[in-house]
This record gives sequence, C-alpha cells and structure tokens, in this order.
Amino acid sequence: MEKFTLTIRHILERESFMSARVAAGREGLDREVKWSHVLEVQELDSLINGGELILTTGVGLQLDLTAQLTYVKKLIERKVACLCIEIGPYFEEISQEIIDVANQHAFPIILFEKKVRFVDITQDLHTYIINQHHHMLSQLDALSRKFNALSLTHNGILKILQELHRFFNQSVMFITDQPKLYYYPAESKKWETDIRRKLEQSTGEFAEKKTLTVDDQTFGALPVEGLGQVLGHLCLQRNHSIPEDFTFLLLDRAAIAIAQILLRERTIEERKLNNEDDFVRDLVNGRPVDPKDLQTFLPVQSKNMYYRIFCIQMDPPESDLPHGDWEETKLQRLMSIRTLLKRCGFFPALSCSKTEIHAVACFLADDRVKNEKNRSLHAIEQILEMRSSNYMNGQHCSCGISSVYQDLALAPKAYGEALKAQQMGKKGVVDSPFYEDLGLYKLLLEINDSSFLTSYVESHLAPVLEYDERMDSRLFETLEVYLETNGSKKEAAEQLFIVRQTLYHRLEKLEMLLGKDFMAPSSRLALESAVKAYRLLG
Repeated sequence: MEKFTLTIRHILERESFMSARVAAGREGLDREVKWSHVLEVQELDSLINGGELILTTGVGLQLDLTAQLTYVKKLIERKVACLCIEIGPYFEEISQEIIDVANQHAFPIILFEKKVRFVDITQDLHTYIINQHHHMLSQLDALSRKFNALSLTHNGILKILQELHRFFNQSVMFITDQPKLYYYPAESKKWETDIRRKLEQSTGEFAEKKTLTVDDQTFGALPVEGLGQVLGHLCLQRNHSIPEDFTFLLLDRAAIAIAQILLRERTIEERKLNNEDDFVRDLVNGRPVDPKDLQTFLPVQSKNMYYRIFCIQMDPPESDLPHGDWEETKLQRLMSIRTLLKRCGFFPALSCSKTEIHAVACFLADDRVKNEKNRSLHAIEQILEMRSSNYMNGQHCSCGISSVYQDLALAPKAYGEALKAQQMGKKGVVDSPFYEDLGLYKLLLEINDSSFLTSYVESHLAPVLEYDERMDSRLFETLEVYLETNGSKKEAAEQLFIVRQTLYHRLEKLEMLLGKDFMAPSSRLALESAVKAYRLLG
C-alpha cells in the first residue's frame, strides 16, 4: 500500500533526481507529493493548492534576503511539499537563514547542481501520479464489489470489517448507539469506550467524517447513514502511508454496504411487527387488547416505567400511492421513527396510516434517564426535519404529546390529550407540543359548545374586534401582547415593534372600549380567557 503515496524520499530515488542534493528540511522527506509545478513568479497564492513539488530556476528568487525568506515562508504556509532549485545563472547559492527556516519547519529544499530538464521531471512525476490514481480507483472498485457481496452473507458486518483489516492491516470497528459492538481484530475493543465518548462529544458534527486521536493513535470515523439518520460510525485506525482521501473513500463504500445490512435486518424486524399497528390502535381507542400483545410490543410494566403518547398528523398526500408503494413507505416510516425514538431513550410501540402516526413511548424514570421532556422535544424536532425524506413525501407534520402516565388503562385519555395538543399546534395557537403546556386552553378545550365560546368572546371582546375591523387597527393584538407581558409597557412596546408613545395611545383606546379597570384581576382573567378562546375558535 505504500506505493499509493508518492513521497519526496521516493522521488529522490528516481533517475531524474540523480544530481539532486537535499540542502535543508531532511526531516520532511516523508511529505506526500500530490503534483509537480514549475513556478517562476513571486505571486503564488492563486497558483498553489498544497502538496506540490515546486521546480524553479531561481528567476523569482533574484531578490534581497528578506524577500527570499518571505517567499519561502509563503510556500510553507501554503503547505507546499518541497522546493527544488536549479543552481545556475539565476541562483548560485542558498543562504544559511533560508536553510534555518526550512529546517525549523521540516520543509525540504532540493538543489540541482547540474542542469536538468523540468519537462522530463514533470512528465515522469505526473505519469506516476496518474497511474497511481488509476490503480487506487481500480482497488476501490474491486473492494466495493467485495463489500456488496459480503453484505449478502451471514454475519456480513464482521466480514466487511475483516476485509478492511486485511487491506489496511489496522484495527477497525463499527460503533452504534446499541450495546452491540463489531470489531476486528480482538484487541481493537480496548479503544471502544474512548472512541464512543469522543463521538458523543462531537454531536454538532455527528453526520460528518472526522479524525479522532485515542492513546496517541489516529482513527478515521465515518457515519453510516440510512433513512436520513446516523446508524453508527465506522472507525479505522489510520495508516498514514495511505492517502486520507482514499481511506475515507474506501470507508464510505464499506459504510454503504453496512447500511444495507442494517436496513435489511430492520425491514425484516418491522415485517414481523405487523400486528403492532392493530395493537396500538386498540390500546389508544380503549378497545380490549390481548395480554400477550402487551408483553410483545411494550416493555414489562414496573414502578419506574412510564409512557407518553405521541400523535403525529400529516396533510393528506397529493396523490394516492399504489398499495405496494404505500406498504414500502409505511415500513420506512416506522423503521425511521422507531430508530429515532429508541435513540432518544424510549421503548416505542407504533401504528401508522397515510396521515397519522401514533407512538406509545415508554421510558424509565430513574437516575439513569433524565430530562425526559427535553428528549421528547428533541425526538419531535427530528421527526419534523424528516419531512423532506422520500418516506414522508414532503407532507407537512404537526405533533402533539400527552402528559406522562403509568397505567396503560389511561391510554385513551393520553391519546385524547396528544390529539388536542397536536390540533393546537396545527392552528398555530401554541408553540409547545406538550399537553401540559396548554395552560388555560386545557379548560377551554373541554367546552364542546362552540356557540358558547363564540358568545363568551363577543361579550368581552366585541368592542375591540369591531373597532379593529372598522378602523383597520391593531388593538386586539396590542391587548393580547399587553396581557402576555403582565402589563409591562416596555416589554409590550418591544414585542409590538412600536414606540412607547404609540402604545400609550392604543392603551387609552382600550380603556375607552373596555373600561379603565380592564387590567383589574377579575377583568383581566376574563379578557385573557376570551383572547385564548378567540384563538381557539380560529
């Protein structure tokens, strides 16, 4: 595999470098050379990508010492591999100051003490590099086909790791959010805890490739993705003689094969859970359920086991999917949401239709599982982000989450709460998906007579609403914000984006319409409930 990387040390052994002498930077002879470039100008920023072997006759170095030092430092900053100078009429000797700077940065400077043909050097190196890339692509194609074949065999993930180990001769492991770990060879397991911790610490970049350092060893980590989620990370101990780009390309091919295995396994699991849909529907609608199904689809009930019900509703699809396509889409939805909820610490039982997903999300309430409400919110946020995926068909989602319960006999009540919270969110009445955050709306929702609510709103807000309609003003919005800010004129003005004087003028109008004591406790409570009833009625 060393032949995949062309280093300065290798180049010095080539025939075109027989007259070359290393004048400085011997410690950098293992630098990788990605290309060669003849450069005779000082302005190099737009001409250099990094990794180049620079060839020059010294025309651009006919400068004072300060300018020469600046030129060399620029090459070092741009991560040039080395500088090759032909000794001749344009450049006769190299100063000790430049040698010192090059040695300090392990930047090789090579001198040609005889005349050489740069065209021969570039042709030789470029041919080698292009052939090298062709060989790498051939290896990549052959290994990709090998990974795909192994993905169809028994214990395919381990076999793929073994193939990676044979190729790189380095430790490799596949780490998921589940306790099970895949690794090869056996001694690789010692790095699991540290690598897992480092992966968890880099959650902001969870779906990106990264390089980790553990016990002075470097690991490349690549996310294994499926159904829009990260299913785990494929981690390989780095062999620095092999280019990083090629290493991650090969890991990417292995990750795709592993993702296919995982998705196939989860598809089989989901197909085995066909009865789960009916079980969840019966449970939330208060119909009798088979005790065996309770044991099959939900964890064993205990004093520490609680649950919430998630209700996710989607707009009807623009066109009906054929039955076979819908079954596949349904399967993908269930797999994705189940994986997501499990990752957030829940034990879910799910049902799914074209416009609804219901989840009985059980969780343990003990010292090991904290911030359950935050995790519920995180799960909902991720579900909403799935809207653009194929299996959600771009359908707009609205979500509601019930209060926490322990007795499964109360599942119909919890389901009703989740539906109410979802409806409030869809109307834009509240921002939170949790039923317990509905506040006064919980009371108003229990009033089934909409004509009563309409009459109640009119009896308290009619003067304001009529004035707004007649004058095209914003008194109702002002009243709502003023009540929400507990009568703080400063906060109300800021939220309404108006100056304080404009707010005073609007409050005077409200006093004229509602009475000077409209912020007295009893009047204020009536107005707040009327405002929320108005929002509830849409």
